[in-house]
Amino acid sequence: MSRRTTEHDGTSAVQRVRRRYRVIALTAAIATAIGGVGIANREGADGSTTRTQSSGTDWAITECGTYSGNGCAPMSQRVDLVRPRFSNPTTIDNEYFPVAHSVIQLGHVDGAPFRSETTRLGRTEAVVWEGKPVQTVLVQYAAWIDGEIEEVAIDRYAQADDGSVWYFGEDVYDYDEGSIVLTEGTWLAGRDGPPAMIMPADPRLGDVFRPENILGVVFEEVEVHEVGVTVEGPDGPIDDAIITRELHLDGSYSDKVFAPSIGEFRTENADELEAVALVVSGTEQPASRDVAAMITAAWGTLELIRLEEWDDATRSVDRLTRHWRRVRTDAPPLVVEPMTASLRALRRAIKAESADHAERATVAVAEISIDLAARTTAAAAIEGERFHLHAQSARIAAANGQNALTTSEVSALEWIRDRFADNITLANLAEIDARLAAIRTAMDIGNLPAVADHAARLAALVRVATVR
Repeated sequence: MSRRTTEHDGTSAVQRVRRRYRVIALTAAIATAIGGVGIANREGADGSTTRTQSSGTDWAITECGTYSGNGCAPMSQRVDLVRPRFSNPTTIDNEYFPVAHSVIQLGHVDGAPFRSETTRLGRTEAVVWEGKPVQTVLVQYAAWIDGEIEEVAIDRYAQADDGSVWYFGEDVYDYDEGSIVLTEGTWLAGRDGPPAMIMPADPRLGDVFRPENILGVVFEEVEVHEVGVTVEGPDGPIDDAIITRELHLDGSYSDKVFAPSIGEFRTENADELEAVALVVSGTEQPASRDVAAMITAAWGTLELIRLEEWDDATRSVDRLTRHWRRVRTDAPPLVVEPMTASLRALRRAIKAESADHAERATVAVAEISIDLAARTTAAAAIEGERFHLHAQSARIAAANGQNALTTSEVSALEWIRDRFADNITLANLAEIDARLAAIRTAMDIGNLPAVADHAARLAALVRVATVR
């Protein structure tokens, strides 16, 4: 779930995220001081975990959660006041919140390129609410602005027996120059308050619900403003989308579009756009020959650039471009312009024999090619390709002395590892973890040459480990 709000006061996107959740730390500190909450994690034999806590929670919170206490819809419009029952909570098939394997969103924030990857993880976690464990699906949300990691969150969702989907909390990590600077916005159902409805079973015009409803910590109230809308999706028009309006803590509003079989589809404000570029299918089919050839050609071009074989690099880009022309007609609209621009930048950099710019442009081309492959390719293989991409990017940044970008890429590697950890052998996972530990140690002591070395080894290792 994207969690940024727009405030027209000159603050940066990261600052807006932080301010929205600025009171969570104080709340958590008070709870700890008075000893009102006790939390423990238990790991089950199947790899699932259980969050337990000793505090009770009220049902349901009806007070308006904005800072001013004003602006909320009448209680008569609320559709989230009936206590949910959870018999089979990890089967989530809600049409407007399906929790698919992965969704890629592209856009811009304050004029800078935005990218997010929302990925369903391969494990579940039980959250104890009112004395009973409820199994929740874990979803990893990762966002980048201008190429650097901005935020990662682990969200917990469960579907109630009536088909509505409920939010059981999130662990939030905000980044600055590649390092975690804040964890505010973290909350857990049972510990901090009740779970919150994030999507009704059958959203109707005028329905109101609160996806986040921990007073003084997080708050959103949503009203369904339009139904039956047709939107342009990654693969053509999508009918029966809905448009919602969100009321935030500070009293500001933002609009979101939810599309059937996709979920959160588009968020747009004055200086922000986040829109679904493509949905990862998670099927076991190979990528098309042209898309697979684009990925191979991108990495081949990168090696030629490193060797400063500029004529051969130009010919490699020519071959890559031929494959792209065959793919472009059926490519999702939101990836066409970035790919065209990246290929143009790559040609300019090669012509100028600028290795740094050429390497960066090649990585951009490879990322879009991987996105295209994700439409049909097995999830584990795609996440392995993404890991390989960020390992290559870390290697480039480290070799060029770009400390913040290198740190950002190391952080990305640590998170992407979790996406395919359940799909590779324990021996391969142990080797990857050892390399990740080594690259983190090298980063922490500022040994960028060692980071580049470990990144090169990781890039080679993961492509073998995740092949299916």
